[in-house]
Amino acid sequence: MWWNKKQKHDKKEEPIEERYPKRDVTLDELRKAIHAFADQLPDGVELQTIINEDLTIHYEFIAPYLKAIPNQTFYMSKETYEIFEEKDYQLAVDLDNVQRAVDDYIRQTKELPVIEGDSYRKVNYFKLEKLGLLSYRPERDFYITKNEYLVTYEKPENKM
Repeated sequence: MWWNKKQKHDKKEEPIEERYPKRDVTLDELRKAIHAFADQLPDGVELQTIINEDLTIHYEFIAPYLKAIPNQTFYMSKETYEIFEEKDYQLAVDLDNVQRAVDDYIRQTKELPVIEGDSYRKVNYFKLEKLGLLSYRPERDFYITKNEYLVTYEKPENKM
């Protein structure tokens, strides 16, 4: 595996682009490959290691599981590990920003940043802005799940 491979000075490894073909990859294929990669991670190594600063995915780690390098650009949330296609880049950025703000709000106030009585648990941007936790207001609504207080952009079908 990549984390315990020792480099040999006398033998150069082929670049990843020469070992795996470039091809179109579906979101589902990528999810499965990332899941397989994550299953092989040793204790103490986080999945976040495959996410670049710009939220793109470092394909070198995933290529052995895909048996390819994606032609498309995919993004991955550092906070929720959700994967997005290129057209949804802003959603990935907003999700990370709102999740960090919600986590900080909960740490500071010991409560959820929602309007009291809101059964959908929609994130209240005003509460986050009031504490200086959100630098801009996203154009979409986000909701807080009951599980681990994760932020989602999907409105719950049933009230929580």
